[in-house]
Amino acid sequence: EHSKRFMDEVNITYITLNGYVEMNRLKYLYFTVMLMVYILIFLCNGTVFYIICFHKNLHEPMYIFIAALLFNSVVYSTTVYPKLLIDFLSERQIITYSSCIIQLFIFYSVAGTEFFLLAVMAFDRYVSICKPLRYPTIMRKTTVTSLLVLACLWRGSILISKAQLCHSDLDGIFCNNGIFTLHCVKSRALTIFGIFSLLDLVMLPVLFTIFTYTKILIISYKSSKAFRRKAAETCVPHLLVLINFSYLSIFEVVIARVESDFPKPARFVLALQLLVFQPLFNPFIYGLKMKEISKHLKKLLSFSKI
Repeated sequence: EHSKRFMDEVNITYITLNGYVEMNRLKYLYFTVMLMVYILIFLCNGTVFYIICFHKNLHEPMYIFIAALLFNSVVYSTTVYPKLLIDFLSERQIITYSSCIIQLFIFYSVAGTEFFLLAVMAFDRYVSICKPLRYPTIMRKTTVTSLLVLACLWRGSILISKAQLCHSDLDGIFCNNGIFTLHCVKSRALTIFGIFSLLDLVMLPVLFTIFTYTKILIISYKSSKAFRRKAAETCVPHLLVLINFSYLSIFEVVIARVESDFPKPARFVLALQLLVFQPLFNPFIYGLKMKEISKHLKKLLSFSKI
């Protein structure tokens, strides 16, 4: 009996990822495509990040927060892509349980940081648009630095490292909420903690963001057409990023709850959205929709063609 329990513990140390399509001879093609996507994510986020850092006229709170958001996307991609690329060339797609926990922790941390940064950016827009005379005194360098530090500390916690697992087959191509389906018994404490984390990391920042943009919308509606156009130019990109990231996060949580009732192809499509679409969406939106960034980006691209 002791030997059997020991073997169970050894087998459960590794988790098998079952979200991959049948690769066979196409595995090198998939590897090449995902490697190119990973490089593209680095280039897109890195280019906009470089533009913000290099040009002094972009050293304003709004652009600094955008740079932090782009850096957050690169951190998330770096957590997933190297392991993903190795898996494409491996016969079996497995990950140690401890590595899976770390990947899940970073997933929650990046998500919490992103929602917090979007809330901070909404507050920044509110002060800039609705209280322009007080903007320099409110959004000082010390305030911006404090908010960035707080964003880094806006992290989730993991309480599942000692949870008992009944099997080691995870439906997914990376470790996220799906790891909860491996547990033998659903813990009430874990459920309560999950609800608290959802409120702390997601709901509070989202509600604050919605409230802030509602205030901006009300003030803009009562103002001139030029004022409304200026407000839209700076607020619409942030709202698009918020909506996109929110719906992906909601579906990610829903999938973990419905477990096997959710179609496997749909799981795979959502995973690709989280891996490919989201990290590329932010630099695309801010690079094209933010007037000052777009202007510098066009100059950079035109210079590179010479």
